[in-house]
Amino acid sequence: MRQTSPSPLILCVAGARPNFMKISPIIKALSDKPNSISIKLVHTGQHYDPQMNSTFFDQLQIPAPDIELEVGSCSHAVQTAEIMKRFEPVVDSQSPTAVLVVGDVNSTIACALVAAKKAIPVIHVEAGLRSFDRGMPEEINRVLTDQLSDLLFITEPTARDNLLREGVAEQRIFHVGNVMIDTLHRCQSLAVPVQDSLAELDDRDLFLQGDNGYCVLTLHRPSNVDDVQLFRQLLETVRMVSEEIPVIFPVHPRTRNRMAELGLQTLIESRRIAQLQPLGYLEMLGLVSGARLVMTDSGGLQEETTVLGVPCITLRDTTERPITVDQNTNTVVGHDSKQIMAIVSNVLSNGGKRGRTAELWDGRAAVRIKSVLTDWLQQRTAPLSKAKFQ
Repeated sequence: MRQTSPSPLILCVAGARPNFMKISPIIKALSDKPNSISIKLVHTGQHYDPQMNSTFFDQLQIPAPDIELEVGSCSHAVQTAEIMKRFEPVVDSQSPTAVLVVGDVNSTIACALVAAKKAIPVIHVEAGLRSFDRGMPEEINRVLTDQLSDLLFITEPTARDNLLREGVAEQRIFHVGNVMIDTLHRCQSLAVPVQDSLAELDDRDLFLQGDNGYCVLTLHRPSNVDDVQLFRQLLETVRMVSEEIPVIFPVHPRTRNRMAELGLQTLIESRRIAQLQPLGYLEMLGLVSGARLVMTDSGGLQEETTVLGVPCITLRDTTERPITVDQNTNTVVGHDSKQIMAIVSNVLSNGGKRGRTAELWDGRAAVRIKSVLTDWLQQRTAPLSKAKFQ
C-alpha cells in the first residue's frame, strides 16, 4: 500500500500589529482550497496587549495562533535574541519545509536568522523596501532578512532594483502586489463609521460636521518622539494644523508616555485635537477613509492612503515606499512646519495631491503568493516561471 507523503509545512510568523494586516490574507489564501500546503501560525508576542490582540485577530479573521512565544517588549537586541531562543525549539520540533516572515520588525529578522542557520528556506513577504536610512532599526531588519531569504515577494518595482543591486538573484524575486492592500479591500465594507469611534467625545460635531472635515494624525517612531526638541516642534505644528482643520489623534502608548515624561501634553490640549486610545483595524480604517488629510510616520498608512485617495503627509525624512510619493497621494516632509502648513493649505483649497492605484495593488497579492509557493514546493530544484506575474 502506497503511503501518502505529508503536506509541506510552512511556519508563518507574526509578532507586531503591522504584521497582522499582512499575515491575515496570506493565512486565508494558503488555507483556501485547493490546499496542498499545511500552515502553522507563530505569534512571537513582540507587541502584546490582550485586548488589542483579540480585537485585531477577530476583526482580521485570523485564526488563533498555533504557537505563542510570549516574548513581550524589551530593547531591540534583547527582544531579537529572546525571539531566536524561543523560536529555535519550535523549528526543531516542527521541522518545517519553510519559514514565512512579513515586514520588517524584530520578529522578522529573528525568525529568519533561526531558519537560515538551520538551512530551512526563508520566505519574505514585503521584501526589497529601502529607506536608505540605516538609523532606522527596521531598515537593518529589511536588508538582513532579504539577504537570508530564498523567495522574496515585492510590492513595487523599485524593490526589485534594490534587491538586484544588493546581489539577490533575480529568479528569487516575485512582484505579487501588496498583502496589506488585500486586507484593506476585504475589510473596507466592514470599516467602523467614524462617528462610532468618536461616540464618547463631547465635541464630536466639530470633527464630523465642520466645513473642512478632519485630519488624522499618528505619531510613534522613536526618531520623532525620543528627541525632546523635535517632538516639541512636531506637537507645536500639530497645534497649528488644528487651527485650520481639526485633528483626530489615536495616541500610541509609547507616544503618550513620552509626552507625560517630557511634560508636553499641554501643547495639544485643545478642543480641536481629539486624543483617542489606540484603535482596532476596522476603527482606524473608518477614520482614515473619511479623512480630508492624514499626517503620519507610519509606513502602512502611506500605502493605505494611496489606495483610499486621501492626501498623506509623512513626518519623516525618508520613505521606504517611494511609489506612494512618485505615483500617489503621499508627500515626505520631515519636520518642516512651513512645508506642512503649505500642504494643509493646498489640501483645503484644492483637494491636495492626487494619484493612481499602484500596479497589482488589487487585493490578490496573497493569491499570487500561494501560486508561487505551490510551484516552488512542487519543483524545489526547477526554475520558476514568472511570466504570469509581470
